[in-house]
Amino acid sequence: MSSTPALRYEATYDDLRALPPHLIGEILGGDLIVSPRPAAPHARAKSVLGSDVVGPFDRGRGGPGGWWILDEPELHLGRHVVVPDIAGWRRERMPVFPSAPFFTLAPDWICEVVSPGSQRIDRVRKLPIYLEHEVAWAWLVDPIARTLEIFQRTADRWTLVAAHGGNEVVRAAPFDAIEIELEGWWVPGGHDPADDASPSG
Repeated sequence: MSSTPALRYEATYDDLRALPPHLIGEILGGDLIVSPRPAAPHARAKSVLGSDVVGPFDRGRGGPGGWWILDEPELHLGRHVVVPDIAGWRRERMPVFPSAPFFTLAPDWICEVVSPGSQRIDRVRKLPIYLEHEVAWAWLVDPIARTLEIFQRTADRWTLVAAHGGNEVVRAAPFDAIEIELEGWWVPGGHDPADDASPSG
């Protein structure tokens, strides 16, 4: 007797709309991915990081301007609905800010602030989607490890072009026109994993 395989359920936009407001929903490869609102270290890093780039690059205060930078924009990229923590578009690519509640034009830069619960999804599920849709730059920020990884799209792959951490002052592409003090992203007085490293020599 033959059996009929179960049909795989493909999540729909109605599934996202049915979620309560305290949850963040995404559709990745047909799967509904639901995440809680971020914990304090995540929220701190995202808020301060956003303020560091919005002033100089979105508003042109102390920097070159030329970007639209948004917190948690909803991106409709093919069959995927993705919500990066922060994303930015060069205004030369998106000269008119859209009035729709979501974006179909892939951003030029995304930033994911990873947590123990989101890191696998951010790295394994979301980065390939951003690559497929030709996002040029991706930042992964880990507020627990206190690290910033900068990836650039080169042909069909992500290339890690720089990694920073702790209290470094950095010029981080594509926002390397200014210096950024990473110390401000981390929860003050929190534990720095570098303190656990054994001294060399």
